Amino acid sequence: MYLLYSSLLAIGFLISIPYWAFQMLRHGKYGSGLGERLGRVASRLKVQQLGSAIWLHAVSVGEVQAVTELVSGLRQKFPQHRVVISTTTATGQKLARSRFGENNVFYFPLDFAFAIRPYLRLLHPELIVIAETEFWPNFLRLAKASGAAVAVVNARISDRSWRGYHRFRFLLRQFLQNIDLFLAQTNEDARRLQDIGAPAQRIQVSGNLKFDFALASPPPIVASLRSAFLQSSAHPIIVCGSTVEDEEPLLLRAFENVLASYPKAVMILAPRHPERFEKIAELLQHLGIRFWRRSLWNGDPVYGGVFLLDTIGELASTYALADVAFVGGSLVPKGGHNIIEPAQHGVAIIVGNHTENFRDMVELFRSRDAVRVAGPAEFPLLLMDLLSNDAERQALGQRAAETLRSQMGATQRTLAALEGLLQPPRERPEMSRAGRGIV
Repeated sequence: MYLLYSSLLAIGFLISIPYWAFQMLRHGKYGSGLGERLGRVASRLKVQQLGSAIWLHAVSVGEVQAVTELVSGLRQKFPQHRVVISTTTATGQKLARSRFGENNVFYFPLDFAFAIRPYLRLLHPELIVIAETEFWPNFLRLAKASGAAVAVVNARISDRSWRGYHRFRFLLRQFLQNIDLFLAQTNEDARRLQDIGAPAQRIQVSGNLKFDFALASPPPIVASLRSAFLQSSAHPIIVCGSTVEDEEPLLLRAFENVLASYPKAVMILAPRHPERFEKIAELLQHLGIRFWRRSLWNGDPVYGGVFLLDTIGELASTYALADVAFVGGSLVPKGGHNIIEPAQHGVAIIVGNHTENFRDMVELFRSRDAVRVAGPAEFPLLLMDLLSNDAERQALGQRAAETLRSQMGATQRTLAALEGLLQPPRERPEMSRAGRGIV
């Protein structure tokens, strides 16, 4: 079965090379770390380590943020182990390097044995921790055969993923046998894991790590913007984060209504994908809305327009400036994004009616009247209603912060469960049996 999978993966990879090449040339995507993805271990990783490593994989920015406190806890609890982090996306890589140190961060290899083996040989991981749900068959097989314990933490199965996994659960069941521990976010995620083939006795519910994410020191842009808003008497401030294609026109039309009542209002607009920054700038110019680009801004007063946050890693802190926050990917059917960052700042939150990827989190907040949900037609009216009602807006933000605090503790539960996988010491078989014979 693994030989068939590897053959199909290789064929698919070869067929898709023109697409990847186009994306690299057009948008600069996927070129970063190509050598590392193909198994060429970067020299920065080849530092002396005393014992085995703990390898933690976090796909992108959201997962990196989720595991930040977990990484800190692992380093404190297991100082004899080197903790290294892999990511898939360039944005996740950048954030991980800034948080965990460049010498401990690398790109996750493609799911070919020739790309995976060099990392297993160098790092000798005693424990491999996968954030959320990254089920790569060859990686799981080789990791397990190398002697490492394998755990999936903060596991969640979205509605869309569940349908796909359920269809191939007869194949997944074999792959999932290579995982020693599944730590699910919710009881529903645990049920879905069991449904797709995870052994019931290996599944626990530990909560959502993202609730434990500590606020980092704000970047300088926050103080600079706050000063600029004070100088110009800008008010109200609306932060629209992680927006996606076809969503910005809906938001900007609503913002034009806001400007009619609040001429000094500001929208901080942060598109989800960096390759779309230029397109959104063109859209703003076409609509005739005054705007400032973060990358070109020199500190001038900002009011009565849009501040385009065309940078990476600054959105989370700018929620602190908001009177109202909208979390994107939810006015159009993209599944939504994490609402924890604005909740940390006690900001009134609005999401659209497409939040399937965060169904349990949004439902929890809704059950406590800590978030408002609106479709494209209702969004402008809801936004204006909150802006005009200071008491309700502030109470909504306070309930969001209280709801967040009530859910903390997943990091400690996860650390306790992982500790059980590291004791007693595991015997490490030779790589010859596990790592040869399959591409």
